[in-house]
Amino acid sequence: MKLSTKTILDELTDGLPSHNRNLLVESRGNHIITGAINLLNSIRENYGDDVAGEMERRLINSIRSQDPQKFSRAARRLS
Repeated sequence: MKLSTKTILDELTDGLPSHNRNLLVESRGNHIITGAINLLNSIRENYGDDVAGEMERRLINSIRSQDPQKFSRAARRLS
């Protein structure tokens, strides 16, 4: 018999009414977007235009493909 485990966030999300779930999703989205903006600004401040452009492209592609290793590999190689 396979045991199914849930994260604390899953447990909290499952117990919330749909209105609160919407607020939770909105809040998490805002935090993620703010963090990404801060990361992009930091990249632009610390790297040249060519490297910063490549890292920004890799970040967006990593999110799109749901593969964080794409950005990690590029960050290690380019820095």
